[in-house]
Amino acid sequence: MAKTSRYRCTLLSLLFVEMASAAELPLNMTKGVTDISHRVYDLHMTIFYICCAIGLVVFGAMFWAILHHRKAKGVQPAQFHESTKVEILWTAIPVVILVIMAIPATKTLIAMEDTSDADVTVLVTGSQWKWHYKYLDYPVEYYSLLATPQKQIHNKLAKGSNYLLEVDRPLVIPTGKKVRFLMTSDDVIHSWWVPAFAVKKDANPGFINESWAKVNEPGMYRGQCAELCGKDHGFMPIVVIAKEPADFNQWIQEQADIQAKAKAAEQELLSMNMTMDEAMALGEKTYLGYCAACHQAGGQGLPGAFPGLKGSKIATTTTELATHIDLVLHGKTGTAMQAFGKQLTLQEIAAVVTYERNAWDNNTGDLVQAAAIHAAKTGNKE
Repeated sequence: MAKTSRYRCTLLSLLFVEMASAAELPLNMTKGVTDISHRVYDLHMTIFYICCAIGLVVFGAMFWAILHHRKAKGVQPAQFHESTKVEILWTAIPVVILVIMAIPATKTLIAMEDTSDADVTVLVTGSQWKWHYKYLDYPVEYYSLLATPQKQIHNKLAKGSNYLLEVDRPLVIPTGKKVRFLMTSDDVIHSWWVPAFAVKKDANPGFINESWAKVNEPGMYRGQCAELCGKDHGFMPIVVIAKEPADFNQWIQEQADIQAKAKAAEQELLSMNMTMDEAMALGEKTYLGYCAACHQAGGQGLPGAFPGLKGSKIATTTTELATHIDLVLHGKTGTAMQAFGKQLTLQEIAAVVTYERNAWDNNTGDLVQAAAIHAAKTGNKE
């Protein structure tokens, strides 16, 4: 009996826990770090408590009726058919409750969709399986890729605390500023989801969806793609770093300078040649970062899904070199092979093609230079 009483007390304490304590429950919604996420959380708790009250009244009345109108007490059931008053009541009361719930819900939804007067706008583009960020107010754009080592994924190394939730280049936003996100996709449907911001929007190819966030405190926040988008859906994390406005402006200026210098350096590279060792080292790094997810680290591919490069005709035949370069540059329509012409530098493309043609005993001896990639790129444009 004492054990039953303890269970009842525990159940009641969970039902009537204070809102502040509810935020700490492991199965409850994340409260978040933005004003809009707090409004979403408060709305969630309001609706939750209304549902608890409805459940308490309904089940309380039901159990009271069962106990006090049971046959053992000799109670005779009332005999009536159709009651206008009862029908009006059980229609009117739910309508009133729904209206009461709809008012705060509508206000919150309108606020969530209001992307006007943004201080910063970021175009977020999903592709299998990475995110591309482009700041529309600044000359800065880059890809953000999974940074978890392949050895951790294949259980050859102990998994880190942020396993599958770490990237090489996080999205950086300013604190205290309204940041507008425009979501789209290069291929299939993805979904950009950061729980701490109360932001979850589908990224649809050919369409642009909008959302926004205003982070008040600096910090690092993590999320994931929340739409099943293919084989490596689970390897598409999101990391956002919120910086103070001064630090953000400094970071933006640094990135703009780096990208400007990179473009200038790329032009200089057209007249420079890599050695085979340099090309293989850079090619291996690029391949593992961008290609290994589909073609595998050993170049064997995934039979039936992704073709292998080890011993393949395109990577071992000299006459197929131009086709090999074109495929890396422009991808292949109707397949998961995406275009890397905008994702990688000329030197990286040259290095990865060289690597694919000489790794895993392919040994063609072909050494591709940035100038050859530039010629193929401009030749296709013409």
